[in-house]
Amino acid sequence: MSRTVIVVKNAQTLAEDGASLFEAIVDEAIQERQRAVVALSGGSTPEKMFGILAQRPVKWEQTLLFFSDERFVPLHDPVSNYGMANRSLLGPAGVPSDNVFPVPIGAASASAAAVEYEAILELELGATPSFDLILLGLGDDGHTASLFPWTAALGVQDHLVTWSPSGTLPPPVDRVTFTFPVLNTARKVVFLVSGAKKAVALRSVLEDEPPCEERPAACVKAADVLWLLDEEAASLLSPSTVTGRP
Repeated sequence: MSRTVIVVKNAQTLAEDGASLFEAIVDEAIQERQRAVVALSGGSTPEKMFGILAQRPVKWEQTLLFFSDERFVPLHDPVSNYGMANRSLLGPAGVPSDNVFPVPIGAASASAAAVEYEAILELELGATPSFDLILLGLGDDGHTASLFPWTAALGVQDHLVTWSPSGTLPPPVDRVTFTFPVLNTARKVVFLVSGAKKAVALRSVLEDEPPCEERPAACVKAADVLWLLDEEAASLLSPSTVTGRP
């Protein structure tokens, strides 16, 4: 596994650099394989980046977009990851709807939605999908996607998608999430982490080698993992952990 840890000054710079990185990864994938396959994440940090990306000349007609996790709420609910992406990126950028694959929230339950989403992934990408880029965030508790500490979802190895209870985050709704087998077969994973509230969990994940049950993000071990951090999030890291400051 290759790990790169880059620290930038603030959340705005992080969003701008993240957008440039996204565009470069998509361009490279299209050049090599005629399409790019990307999984988006939710949260305020990617929302800023999506707003910037909506103004960039990304080759959306050759890019397939999935979601690494989703709350089991209607797709246009204010807390839906798809809803946020649609408002900030998909609509403004005019991304072709046929290229966007939201979690099927019309299913009877989060567990049923996970089964349906796994079937969509297998139909579109094959039984062992390899994403060109998976965007992830980091929770205060060390979770990523909707893989929360001490939950059964962490041990799922025989499915691409599973469901998870809400963890400690509001609102208290079930989640649908990619599993570690999907995250760890991606060509590139990019974590976007901003804010002082993430500093303790970030130091633990990057420096302490905690068990998956305690800090799930520590078990994301794709071939190429890049952590893009702002100075507040990185404030507790040892200098030797940081590999770059653009």
